[in-house]
Amino acid sequence: MTTQASNQASDTRTALDFPPGFVWGSATAAYQIEGAASEDGRGPSVWDTFAHTPGRVLRGDTGDQAADHYHRFREDVTLMAGLGLTAYRFSISWPRVLPEGSGQVNHKGLDFYRRLVDALLEAGVQPWPTLYHWDLPQALEDAGGWPERETAQRFADYAELVGEALGDRVGRFMTVNEPWCAAFLGYASGDHAPGRRDMAGSVAAAHHLLLGHGLAAERLRARRIEVGPAVNLYAVTAASDHEADLDAARRIDGLQNRLFLDSLLRGRYPDDVREDLEPYGLESVIRDGDLAVIGGPIDLLGVNYYTRHTVSGQTGAVGQAISSPFSTDSPWPGAEHVTFGSAGRPVTGMGWEIDSDGLTEVLTRVAREYEPPPMYVTENGAAFDDTLTLAGVDDRERIAYLDAHLRACHVAIEAGAPLRGYFVWSLMDNFEWSWGYGKRFGLVHVDFDTQERRPKSSAYWFGAAARRGGLVATAE
Repeated sequence: MTTQASNQASDTRTALDFPPGFVWGSATAAYQIEGAASEDGRGPSVWDTFAHTPGRVLRGDTGDQAADHYHRFREDVTLMAGLGLTAYRFSISWPRVLPEGSGQVNHKGLDFYRRLVDALLEAGVQPWPTLYHWDLPQALEDAGGWPERETAQRFADYAELVGEALGDRVGRFMTVNEPWCAAFLGYASGDHAPGRRDMAGSVAAAHHLLLGHGLAAERLRARRIEVGPAVNLYAVTAASDHEADLDAARRIDGLQNRLFLDSLLRGRYPDDVREDLEPYGLESVIRDGDLAVIGGPIDLLGVNYYTRHTVSGQTGAVGQAISSPFSTDSPWPGAEHVTFGSAGRPVTGMGWEIDSDGLTEVLTRVAREYEPPPMYVTENGAAFDDTLTLAGVDDRERIAYLDAHLRACHVAIEAGAPLRGYFVWSLMDNFEWSWGYGKRFGLVHVDFDTQERRPKSSAYWFGAAARRGGLVATAE
């Protein structure tokens, strides 16, 4: 066992209480769980097109049925309430509400989310809707997608529509989820939908996703709805003190973290990041007033965390294979000469290193450097090779992972970070994007043939923590 792993294990021996009102939730995304891809007027999204394109998703899996949440949402709400969860973060499918991305409203789609919200409220579970979790209507992609400024305007219109429909019962919305992934995995590496490889287009997409957030936030806050984005942040470490490695760490931190934090919380892009992205046309897409809109007031900040980046810039080979927790073989803008390496830590089923200390580092850094609004860990979790037996799924590795990361949250709170809640990724096993159904993140096991739900040991563990408002002591 490494020294760090030993330290994390020793940390798990003490009981911990979280502040009163701390939110204990789970998270999902529409395309990953809903299914009913062509029912009740839903239009196609970029993920429908991507998943049905041969070679894009492992084994040819699609989200056509997924976990069938569209038909089984009442069962799922009853399940999470029974576990003791206090909040549910779900995403709204843009093409289910607006099949063409704008124009004619699909009222059956809106009614589904009304029923879901009502069921959550009746069960005593707070609804936390996210407006955009990567399922761009295909019609808008056909018109140019996120590299086009018009998409940000259409997103604001969609946000206002959903706010009008649900705002009487929902007090807060997340706007965009992980704009880094949507921009760079969707438009640079091509690992995610829409599967394009256009460096300049990905930079424009990043700017317009942030602009879409800002425009949507203005409209929702005008309705007195609390609002904020969810960004995926990473602790970034240079592989050595070599100048090239230190510069690689600066660039990756800039592109992965500061590009989004500085624009959202300071209303500007960092000077060094602007310089790094100048060859990809960032300056050409920024218009007067954009950064003021992007950096407008928000009421909360979602932080999604999974692992640490350990990076080197010493390869010097143009086109060198680049990896990250989401991309395995393709570079993204400004990272062409960077390699991502292992620091020898234990890994999850995704091959991502387990580093709970990195979560403390991220939360305390944001609190120290940005004076943010209340923060929530809106995604954190792990895929493991779960084994289903007659007794269920005894996923001790996931329990250890969640325990360590919740303790990391507690350390951050004690250090002054305004952290108000934690959402496990994910409530249930689902369609894991380009990995299809081969990776299981859920607290609840799903048999994708029968759609039977079976809570894993981690579900009962996390539910007990939610009821207690903290973590129990664990044996050495």
